Amino acid sequence: MNTQDFTHASQTADIEAPARQSDASMVWSDARLLGFTPMDDVHEEFYEVVLRLVTCTDTNALAAIEEFEGHAVRHFAQEDEWMSTTNFPPRDCHIEEHAAVLKSVCEVKAALEAGQVNAGVVRDFGVHLFGWFPGHADYLDSALAAWMTKLTMGGKPVVLRRTI
Repeated sequence: MNTQDFTHASQTADIEAPARQSDASMVWSDARLLGFTPMDDVHEEFYEVVLRLVTCTDTNALAAIEEFEGHAVRHFAQEDEWMSTTNFPPRDCHIEEHAAVLKSVCEVKAALEAGQVNAGVVRDFGVHLFGWFPGHADYLDSALAAWMTKLTMGGKPVVLRRTI
């Protein structure tokens, strides 16, 4: 993803973020739990911070992208550390995906600071993050959660979900 993609996306009404029907919610729910509490907690925070991107205005867009950048740096650094220190086998692809998101954050933030884009692009970026995250969590993070649970607890993750 680069700044031009988001600028173009914000100008093209028929482009939508690639999200599965069941993952379209922009609100955290127990359906997103992976069973490794430290990861689940930071994923819940991810939803809260990205929601602020999606709802930002021109007045608070820079603060919203800076908040997300700080969250993403900490979030991804923690997962990258878990993968590196435990010799998680498929870590390279996962780490590269984190780096690509951080690169996109930096590009959107720089364009916003330079006055090249407005809050609409930041909101579009947030929508794209909501579209990207479920697949990332379901495929990459779930494997890491299982790995970390096995190492720390000696078994598979157990997920208890509330039903409403």
